Amino acid sequence: MSLSNALSTTTAALNLPSRTIAYFSMEIALAPAVPTYSGGLGMLAGDTLRSAADTCRPMVAISLVHRRGYFRQCLDDVGQQTEADVPWSPEATLPSANEIITLTVQGRPLLVRAWRFDVVGVTGHIIPVFLLDTDIEGNDEWDRHLTDHLYGGDTYYRLCQETVLGLGGVALLHALGCKPHVYHMNEGHAALLSIGLLEEHLAGNSLRDAQEIDLEAVRRQCVFTTHTPVPAGHDQFGLDQMYQVLGHDRATALEHFGCLHNGLMNMTYIALRFSRYVNGVAMQHGKVSQLMFPNYKVHSITNGVHAATWVSPAFQELLDAEITNWRTDNQYFRSVYGIEPAQIAACHLKGKQRLFEVLAKRTGHHFNPSVLTLGFARRVATYKRASLLLEDAARLVAIAEKIGGLQILYAGKAHPADNAGKGLIRDVFAAAAHLNSSALKIHYLENYDWELGALLTQGVDVWVNTPRRPYEASGTSGMKAALNGVPSLSVLDGWWIEGCAENVTGWAIDDAETETAEATCLYDKLEKHIAPMYANPAAWARMQQHCIAINGSFFNTHRMLAQYFRNAYFPFTTTDNATSPSSPVNEPAVGALLNEPALA
Repeated sequence: MSLSNALSTTTAALNLPSRTIAYFSMEIALAPAVPTYSGGLGMLAGDTLRSAADTCRPMVAISLVHRRGYFRQCLDDVGQQTEADVPWSPEATLPSANEIITLTVQGRPLLVRAWRFDVVGVTGHIIPVFLLDTDIEGNDEWDRHLTDHLYGGDTYYRLCQETVLGLGGVALLHALGCKPHVYHMNEGHAALLSIGLLEEHLAGNSLRDAQEIDLEAVRRQCVFTTHTPVPAGHDQFGLDQMYQVLGHDRATALEHFGCLHNGLMNMTYIALRFSRYVNGVAMQHGKVSQLMFPNYKVHSITNGVHAATWVSPAFQELLDAEITNWRTDNQYFRSVYGIEPAQIAACHLKGKQRLFEVLAKRTGHHFNPSVLTLGFARRVATYKRASLLLEDAARLVAIAEKIGGLQILYAGKAHPADNAGKGLIRDVFAAAAHLNSSALKIHYLENYDWELGALLTQGVDVWVNTPRRPYEASGTSGMKAALNGVPSLSVLDGWWIEGCAENVTGWAIDDAETETAEATCLYDKLEKHIAPMYANPAAWARMQQHCIAINGSFFNTHRMLAQYFRNAYFPFTTTDNATSPSSPVNEPAVGALLNEPALA
């Protein structure tokens, strides 16, 4: 989506009072030129809103402006990562929400304004996204930088940011006349919106007077999606920071309502305590999360991706010609079975050639479109095991020589504070320098972002994923690849448990006691199954067809969002989340909502 699409109408014309769902996320990928995201969480949020726009959903979204972005990754000749800011100017590109609200944070007033980005759907329906900004004259100088860096600073900075997101988002929406029925917390960063709702519910009475019945009134409005079984993914803060940032009354209320965990303020437990519906982001992740949080009912809604964003230009042209309704109804991807597999293969080849052309310009390295090419690209963290593919260098070389060549493309950023992740990047660089030959080419691509992610998922032949189970909550890059006819070779974790049909949509790396054994399975699949099928163009084209028809028709945000509306936002009956009863949300029948016309 271009920035020009973000300036489509006035705030008044958006009819904000009719918006029944408020979607809160610390990061949202809105456009390649707007650096308000870091990776999968932000991409999922952006894809969710793009599907909401395409399917005319009554939603509004809240995030932070992140004036200096996440970071641009720079890699030297040995793979040492350094970071640079990605500054942008919302003033130069986006309209203002024309509201300034005041919060009390750190014991002093904090002014917050917002910029509006309009996500425009294929039918013209608009989902407004308000990006909160504290860089306002009159704020304390330190406070003015609170909305500068995504996931930057120390824990105190992060808590202040998350306070702005939660409390500021609720206050801004209400100042704009928008009082949604449902508030969706996309991960625990937004959990403090519950305190904003509680304060409003108390109508001026002190938080010290809040009772369980008041908490229940907030719970009826809140939905929470947890995204990670990795402990580091659940933000927690010391009690001294909690009292200093939030003030005595808010902090005491959190303690009173049991929102602490192991003596710390835990954003996940705040969200759990204040939500009537909680879900994980894949079937398996829901089960893992249920074990992590046994006192709360945890459901599952498997993630998806926004098809029209991630399907290659060549495939879009083919689909527009053959399956006219695919942009608004992704179930029509099943209709690719009516398209000749050779046409699908030809479209993928165009994506592969386009990828290699861009890489040649960026890197000076040339890759052969006829050679089997593997892609591995994701946030660099130790549990994702970027080096498992390189575990047995001698065997990898032997396979490459046997099958007539192999190309492996890596990409991914490590968090600036993650020294172990940075070490993994250097390890891949070292392996590439040692192993590269005429038969085997390994290259690590710099600055994995929206545009590079699209090129890779549209252009490689096989998507590789090797997380340590059960730490892959869902994963969405493989879904993007599947939409472009790219099968996965992956550990059975996250979405791939649901998406893997062996030798049909891809291949499973069997779970084993050691990494060496898992690597052996990977090499066996590559040598004995993947390479022989790739050498048979007709069989490979048929697999590409299966990937789109089977996985593309399910692992998309159109389907995912419909499940949120049906099961989480406005269910016919509301399942209890904790021990206290919960009443159904007072909202029109689901069927009426699913057919609601555009509001814009």
